Amino acid sequence: MSEEVGSECKPHACAIQDCLQSNGYNESKCTKVIDELYKCCKEFYEKNGPEAQSVCCPKFNLLQTKLKQRLLGKIDAELLK
Repeated sequence: MSEEVGSECKPHACAIQDCLQSNGYNESKCTKVIDELYKCCKEFYEKNGPEAQSVCCPKFNLLQTKLKQRLLGKIDAELLK
């Protein structure tokens, strides 16, 4: 079976899971790997169009929102205590 479309971002998605598990699910410790996934997904949509689908990437519109939030400095989810 051929490689699934969008699977080029899978290593980044797996890296996020590893990072979160290693850091008690504190997203602020995993900013770099999250940014790497978003970069990969942005390139995926640029190559395949906004209607493309990947199990590793957020939907196109959500990715756009996340990228805008990061530009505004709203990088990480807040950890509830």
